[in-house]
Amino acid sequence: MYDNIDKGGSMPALKFANILLEQNERSMSYPSLYCKSTEPVIFNKNEQAWELSGQGDFDFTTYFNSLSVEKLMRYTNAEGFRLHLELKGSAAKVLQTYADAFASHPILMEDNCIEVAPSDDFYEYELDIQVPNGSVLTGFKIETTGSLFLGNCYYIVNHSSPQKNVELVLATTTFKKESFIKHNISLVNQSILSSGEDIANHFNMHVVDNGRTLDVEKLTTEHIHIHPNNNVGGAGGFTYGMILAMEQQPKATHILLMDDDVAVSPESIKRTYNLLKILNDEYKNAFISGAMLNYEVGDEQWEDTGYMTERGTFAPAKPGLRLTKFEDIVYNETFWVPKEIRKSGQRYAAWWYCCMPIEVIEKNGLPLPVFVRCDDAEYGVRCKPHFITMNGLGIWHMSFHVRYNAAVERYQTTRNTLIAQHTTGFAPHSDFFAELRNNIRLELKKFGYENAELCLDAFEDFMKGPEFYSAQGMAEKTFMDANKNKEKLIPFDQLEKAAHAIGLTDFHIRDIERHLIDSDKPRTFIQRASDLITDNNQHRIVSDGEGYAVIPVLGWAYPAGAIRGKKYLIVIDWYNRMGAIRTRDNNRYSVIKRRYKEDLKKYKQIKNDLSARYSQSRETVTSLEYWKSYLNI
Repeated sequence: MYDNIDKGGSMPALKFANILLEQNERSMSYPSLYCKSTEPVIFNKNEQAWELSGQGDFDFTTYFNSLSVEKLMRYTNAEGFRLHLELKGSAAKVLQTYADAFASHPILMEDNCIEVAPSDDFYEYELDIQVPNGSVLTGFKIETTGSLFLGNCYYIVNHSSPQKNVELVLATTTFKKESFIKHNISLVNQSILSSGEDIANHFNMHVVDNGRTLDVEKLTTEHIHIHPNNNVGGAGGFTYGMILAMEQQPKATHILLMDDDVAVSPESIKRTYNLLKILNDEYKNAFISGAMLNYEVGDEQWEDTGYMTERGTFAPAKPGLRLTKFEDIVYNETFWVPKEIRKSGQRYAAWWYCCMPIEVIEKNGLPLPVFVRCDDAEYGVRCKPHFITMNGLGIWHMSFHVRYNAAVERYQTTRNTLIAQHTTGFAPHSDFFAELRNNIRLELKKFGYENAELCLDAFEDFMKGPEFYSAQGMAEKTFMDANKNKEKLIPFDQLEKAAHAIGLTDFHIRDIERHLIDSDKPRTFIQRASDLITDNNQHRIVSDGEGYAVIPVLGWAYPAGAIRGKKYLIVIDWYNRMGAIRTRDNNRYSVIKRRYKEDLKKYKQIKNDLSARYSQSRETVTSLEYWKSYLNI
């Protein structure tokens, strides 16, 4: 109903978060993300309102509908909170709930409640929210005597200073993900631009179409803009979005970077906008990092911020959580990133959902032109902002194992982490050369010779210097080359025929199960030592091997007991129903090892000059002038 609310009090107030109920596959499958109830919560088409359908208890102290009071008091100028409800139907009772750090279920505040009289029309109610000492989050529970309808319901935040002027840009870059983009544009149109809320007047969406497959004329509106673009990867597309945000009229104050292949609740975007309006001075330049929830398992949170480990890998800074479990909702708000991660300065926010101030971009420069992978990590580490995370802010994205691609993990990640470290000083506490060595050795042990070669291709392209990777068109070419050179997976029916053709006649895809793919076998101490010394009998003590094993395609998987002594390895991507057969090739192993040694020798000879060239290129490759030329703007 209102964005700026002041009903006679001296303190300004903001409509901060709508009570969220949705009609989509995830909300139907995981209703406890929204409301935990003894009776169904349904959308009544006749009433065009959500119905609490019968006598029962309906608890809204959930991931999407609790209010993160502790974080709001930390990050903003919040001084108090209210709950606004519009209700009709049967008599009911609304009770405040809250949670402290140790709560395993919502704590009822019996003395802070509203008695709702039965009615045939919607009536407004307001509940002043009490915040007991130690409160992490608050919510509410409705006890109904029969069916009750919810109208416009939301939380209000009272705040002590004037609201900031915010012009928010949502920037997404896409490559032939038309269905996702069209759906998200539709959500923005319906739930943001047509909402009548303040955000509708201060919001633009820029879609950078690297695949040039979207209908510009059909999708463009006053506040939604489609930009056909050459394929410059996520790094180039998001940078284009940053430039558009800086140069649009009115100039954006903040940009929200969001992947194309995601599902999003527009309410997350609204809450991000409202949060920006009341941030305190300490957090005014913070990055708001939305969580990645699992697209396939809708209540599973994978990551909200990440960091670079000492061994040179990307890792979530927080353990995985199930957001239908109340204790995990609380833990999500109370978790403090370990001191060693914070002190390392190697924390970042991924660009599946990351909001940052334009001022920070202008101060720190634009991203590196690395196409895909490490662009967001490098940028977050470079800027070293405060990071804000909060229940109810995030997207659903395909999990990493579903979209594993050796061209990305072995070529792009290897090359780009080395480029970033040498250009901007990214992740000085990480040993990317150790990770390179480990990845090559891991692939060789599993007969993944093509993928080991991708690691070396990446290393050698890195040694060509900044002039090579930053040249116009080179980012796409090297990515396409890596895709061409990676291990080729074939459909299950072809895989079985291929296995039979080389004599593995007992391999039948119908007999394969997930447990077999992911399982391993124990090894004795002697066997472990032998594998360490011989790289699965391809070095020093060489054998041809015998038999086969079935293993996952994932590069980080290492079923050492299952693979030892085998002649063939059948790798399985079960989600995409694809696979490949790897054959032990001791000669190819030796060729790759020699190539790696020669590359290391060359690097040692040129590393000082190479490091200097990369460091000197920083100002150029992160500049507005370079990027406008690179993007043909």
